[in-house]
Amino acid sequence: MLKDIIQSALGNVKADLVLKNGKIIDVLNHRIVEGNVAVKDGVILGTGDYEGEREIDVKGAYIAPGFVDSHVHIESAMVTPSQYAKAVMPKGVTTVIADPHEIANVKGEDGLAFMIEDSKSSPLEVHFMLPSCVPATPFDHAGCVIDGEMTEELLKKYDFLGLGEMMNYPGVTACVPDVHKKLESAEYIDGHAPMIRGMGLNAYACGGIKNDHECSTADEALEKISKGFDIFVREGTGAKNLEELMKAVNPYNMRHFAFCTDDKHPAEVIREGTISHCIDKAVKLGYDPIDAYTMACYNSCVSYNLGRKGAIASGFDADIVVTRDINATQIEQVYKKGVLVAEKGKALFEVKGADTSKVENTVNIDEIKAEDLYMPFDKNKMVISLNEGSLITDGVYCESEEGLSLCANIERYHKTGNIGRCYVKGLDIANGAIAQTIGHDSHNISVIGSDSENMAAAVNALGKQGGIVVVSDKKVIAKMELAVGGIMSEKSVEEVVSEHEKIVEAAKTLSPSGSNETLMILGFISLLVIPHFKLGDKGVFDVDKFEYV
Repeated sequence: MLKDIIQSALGNVKADLVLKNGKIIDVLNHRIVEGNVAVKDGVILGTGDYEGEREIDVKGAYIAPGFVDSHVHIESAMVTPSQYAKAVMPKGVTTVIADPHEIANVKGEDGLAFMIEDSKSSPLEVHFMLPSCVPATPFDHAGCVIDGEMTEELLKKYDFLGLGEMMNYPGVTACVPDVHKKLESAEYIDGHAPMIRGMGLNAYACGGIKNDHECSTADEALEKISKGFDIFVREGTGAKNLEELMKAVNPYNMRHFAFCTDDKHPAEVIREGTISHCIDKAVKLGYDPIDAYTMACYNSCVSYNLGRKGAIASGFDADIVVTRDINATQIEQVYKKGVLVAEKGKALFEVKGADTSKVENTVNIDEIKAEDLYMPFDKNKMVISLNEGSLITDGVYCESEEGLSLCANIERYHKTGNIGRCYVKGLDIANGAIAQTIGHDSHNISVIGSDSENMAAAVNALGKQGGIVVVSDKKVIAKMELAVGGIMSEKSVEEVVSEHEKIVEAAKTLSPSGSNETLMILGFISLLVIPHFKLGDKGVFDVDKFEYV
């Protein structure tokens, strides 16, 4: 009750919890102060000489606000929202802004309802955005379609925070009626505008877009800030932009920067964290630690108008991280609204996942034969070239197929028979193939290999549930089933990490560059909204011209 909180703030009633003798990271005043933090009914009372029903001496540890991931696709961690909570909360994350774009492309409203329901069984605060591009472009063939009319209905039916990343930049600037209907239905709209500059960016901003997480250079970030965007600095598995984008941060524009992961594989989430990793990397690069915490905690809350959250301040939610070091690599305790939810790297809560029956058995294709995937090399045909640490891919021409791999994208929902093929530079696979039902954002089947026979063996091994398969010499050497939409597992995060690590190790036997990052990039080779050339289920797509080659 408000009366109890106010009386406790006055010191007339004991606080529920007092964290004593801490170094308090004050993001509102850009300083660190020593003292105690008191909590009552999930709310921070303030700092001072309080008495509590429970008092904990943190012995000089840092007391920070809970971390906020400003843009994340939970599905990319290959676990359900409830299991994701068990992975990220021990690393200090107490709130995420999640775009369930991946499962929506697979199962539409059923997928969205599953994500919302499953998230309720954990203390992680999940604010869902309604995906705006299902499918991502008019050229994609996804499992479902969410048009402008359905967008209006879903925004009324569910408690979405706003409209998810608007990837259809050409649709915005060409004034496509259905796209504009979506834009006009929401007050807050996430952006997605890689390498969009000048007057085109002006027009995109006028569509009501509030932020962008696709900047790849400091100069691009500065221009977008000047045009009214908040910039979410991304550090995930396939895209690592933090080191470059932090060059754009200064005391005058820092308010407009926040951290996000976008897409991150499960082992990396467990090993290094998500937003805590951003803090650690920024500090190690020499940036002001308090700036890093402001970007990690407060700025997202302001950007999304989440209310009194993101700071250690009176009347704010008691989302608190106790860390032994300023880098946030030695997190000792995590509190969500005053409740201890994680300690010494372990989640202190159990979860009960939602029913998955409506989001399973999503692979619907006939048996694939080697000749379905075969493509003779032609030096006059474009090759997609991968760039390490980036989702941006180039189009090049090669004199021979030496050092190249064959790649295909197979429509998996409606038995259309659509199969796009091309050669890829940057992942030289020997005598094997990797196939997966993770293929952003339509999540058709992406397969890459040394030859069409190994590729066919990998695709056929995916079964009706889908997942990831690694084949060597036409035999399956590793398989990970992802029963939830072909993109998430029903299993615990620990089991998923173990299975995925076996996939990564198997991939390394096929190619020296067969890393975790490569698997993520394979998943993005079909994303038709990231420059410059991608592979759809109807062939190579020129993102800049927004047409098939």
